[in-house]
Amino acid sequence: MLAIVHSRASVGVSAPAVTVEVHLSGGLPALSIVGLPETGVRESRERVRSALLNAGFEFPARRITINLAPADLPKEGGRFDLPIALGILAASGQIPADSLSAHEFVGELSLDGALRPLNGVLPSVLAARAAGRALLVPQANAAEAALASEGEVLAAGHLLAVVEHLAARARLVPVARAPRTPASESARELPDLADVRGQAVPRRALEVAAAGNHNLLFFGPPGTGKSMLASRLPGILPDLEDDAAMEVASVHSVAGLALATDDWHSPPFRAPHHTASAVAMVGGGSSPRPGEISLAHRGVLFLDELPEFERRVLEVLREPMETGEIAISRAARQVRFPARFQVVGAMNPCPCGFSGHPTIECQCTPQQVLRYRSKISGPLLDRFDLHVEVPVQGGDILMGQASGAESSALVRSRVVQARARQNRRKQLNSELSGRALQEACRLDTEGERLLTGAMEKLGLSARALHRILRVARTLADLDGAEHLAHSHLVEALGYRQLDRQHGQNALVSS
Repeated sequence: MLAIVHSRASVGVSAPAVTVEVHLSGGLPALSIVGLPETGVRESRERVRSALLNAGFEFPARRITINLAPADLPKEGGRFDLPIALGILAASGQIPADSLSAHEFVGELSLDGALRPLNGVLPSVLAARAAGRALLVPQANAAEAALASEGEVLAAGHLLAVVEHLAARARLVPVARAPRTPASESARELPDLADVRGQAVPRRALEVAAAGNHNLLFFGPPGTGKSMLASRLPGILPDLEDDAAMEVASVHSVAGLALATDDWHSPPFRAPHHTASAVAMVGGGSSPRPGEISLAHRGVLFLDELPEFERRVLEVLREPMETGEIAISRAARQVRFPARFQVVGAMNPCPCGFSGHPTIECQCTPQQVLRYRSKISGPLLDRFDLHVEVPVQGGDILMGQASGAESSALVRSRVVQARARQNRRKQLNSELSGRALQEACRLDTEGERLLTGAMEKLGLSARALHRILRVARTLADLDGAEHLAHSHLVEALGYRQLDRQHGQNALVSS
């Protein structure tokens, strides 16, 4: 007897199809699994045997061969327990085999037949929907599956419930799609920009970064509000569109993170500690899992105390900051994770933190300051669109009333309008390149002369020049202007306060 059950593997953020073939033949009782199973899959034979017996089914005393096709795709985890169990039941005639063809199944079995939750269910839901089959998942994954459900996702808590459904004795109710939370409600609990006292220039830079999805670096003495400003960025970012939100949810599903199903359109905000390793940052492991840059996909990666990160950790960010994805290669396969993130960094000007402080004297030698600042390489610094100083504020500003400070909701409304102008051009400003950059950032003679002089004086690279143009385009979008004005270029240049002069490791202060 032969039975065929459809399932899904988990490879990165994709869910390739796996066909579970179960064959019962004569000979001594045995169960073998072929098709490149890893340890977790090979152990499923003991879980499946106990689950079937404890659920009241007969375990065939025959030779059972299970093939997981395609054979060149590594299979891992317990997600194939349920399809293997159903294949054995169908091959032995305990359930109708013809009821399996319209469904796909994923789920790990406990010894009593209960279904345990899995990681990476959401990509399987999307792939099964594209294949035109209903996917049956553990009940604990129902809320996650509801994010992408269009009425073709079923959820069950026990093997018996699955069998009852397939035998048409007690049909499972399809999982309803989760409703979308309005944007005005989803940002309600985030820190408000109105809490920030003073700091007009950093606040403006934060708005520009949000409007154009630009990378931003704050620097200044400790306690001036760099981290406070960065934590307010999510509150002024627009909600994600459905496709982008689904990408983010898929990455978090694969990583095994809990999904906020009532607020899943909000951009993610990740803030790893400076002791994080390169693998923790970009992802990896024997079975590759997404790292912090992928968990920040379509959102913000905040790196506080930037020079305290290991140099190697910072350098691995350079390529994904440009390409928007990360490829993790292993001997058997290569896995790609999306990594289109916005970087916000914060750093002190020197090891003691008080270089340039108006009242506290810096205790660092010039060599110590140079060594500290050189931890951020020129190519990495080039990838920050805005370098903004966060100065010390006077006591009268800090102790005074916060009246007149704009709220996150007000700033967010301008950001949404600027993003709408960019969407009409089909690209965010941070992604403009080539012909699209030339068309969006046309300069007059005065503008060309200004940027040419800035390149010679500041030693700007071509990458830095393009980023200045992108920031200027964002400033024009915030003003509702069709063309770049001289004021937009001047302001954009003012946000390049840490560019290197003539390739030397020195900071340029403006």
